Amino acid sequence: MKKKLKVAIFCTNEWPTLPPQDVFYAPLWIAYYTAEGLAKKGHDVFYFGPKESKLKHAKLVSFGTTAIKKDKKLEPFLLKSNELVVNFYEQKMISMIYQMHQKEKFDIIHIHPFRRCLPMAPFTNTPTVITIHDQIAGFNKLQLAETKEIPQVKLISISRAQRKPLPNLNYTATVYNGIDINKFKYREKPEDYFVTAGRFVPEKGIDIAIDIAKKAGVKLKIAGGPDTGEYFKKKIKPKLSKNIEYVGMIDYLKMGDFYSKAKALIAPIQWEEPFGLFFTEAMACGTPVIAYKRGSVPEVIKDGKTGFIVNNISEAVESVHKIDQINRKDCRDWVKSRFSIEQMVDGYEKAYFDLIP
Repeated sequence: MKKKLKVAIFCTNEWPTLPPQDVFYAPLWIAYYTAEGLAKKGHDVFYFGPKESKLKHAKLVSFGTTAIKKDKKLEPFLLKSNELVVNFYEQKMISMIYQMHQKEKFDIIHIHPFRRCLPMAPFTNTPTVITIHDQIAGFNKLQLAETKEIPQVKLISISRAQRKPLPNLNYTATVYNGIDINKFKYREKPEDYFVTAGRFVPEKGIDIAIDIAKKAGVKLKIAGGPDTGEYFKKKIKPKLSKNIEYVGMIDYLKMGDFYSKAKALIAPIQWEEPFGLFFTEAMACGTPVIAYKRGSVPEVIKDGKTGFIVNNISEAVESVHKIDQINRKDCRDWVKSRFSIEQMVDGYEKAYFDLIP
């Protein structure tokens, strides 16, 4: 029988866990599901977060702190420099975790905001596990390169493709993100339209999804935001019509209904997507995905089985017209077998055991 691990997990104290319904911060959900899943498997899990957090299985340690976004005295400072305030209070929390480690002797310290913990990780021989959630590029790339000089820091990528800019770091595993399948209900027969979703930034390619839908002659519904920036005003709003509809921001827990009614999700992403939770969420509903071949897409979508991987608008239009070739049940089964919470928790558990004597 495997030993019982004592694990410290921290993602953020910016929001409570779980976050408000109008906030979707993927790393926070991943940290929460991992902590709860490991605790249910019998491990001694200490989850660090603000006192408003609610957990059923892992032990919440808040040090009596309030969520940054709920602390009234911080409001004027957050308006001026959100990153500066969050950086300070997250580093403060992480320093308290390492202090607590001197007494508790954790087997693993798992920190999600990697920048905050790098100055402290070398002061213990206990492995500090970091999940990389973002694309490795820009200053992020320089910072991650520094981890190679800290042997106590072990990295977990969320796709193999994510590693490509820096393939020789202290990686210990690739663990795909998992979703709660039960929150995404399967629908066998969709309605007669397609969808696209995401933040209104050029990287998500929502304006290109509109072009694809128009060229294919199909209806498209768009969910996302914000609808106040230049990208929306210049690239999306002028293209809206009777058949191209913007439905606004949708509560995360209601996205399953949005995806499930669609014939497919169109995702012509314009960046090296490190994972793409919205791909798995759509497929869990039985909704296939038409996506550009960037980043993790070939790992997350099975071409010809759970959607189509394309290189340009013309290929995407062709895929729209043959979307009925995809068996929607295959999409859900694919997510169940590879991207469930259980699969993810097992992946993290194995990564932890690989790091300890």
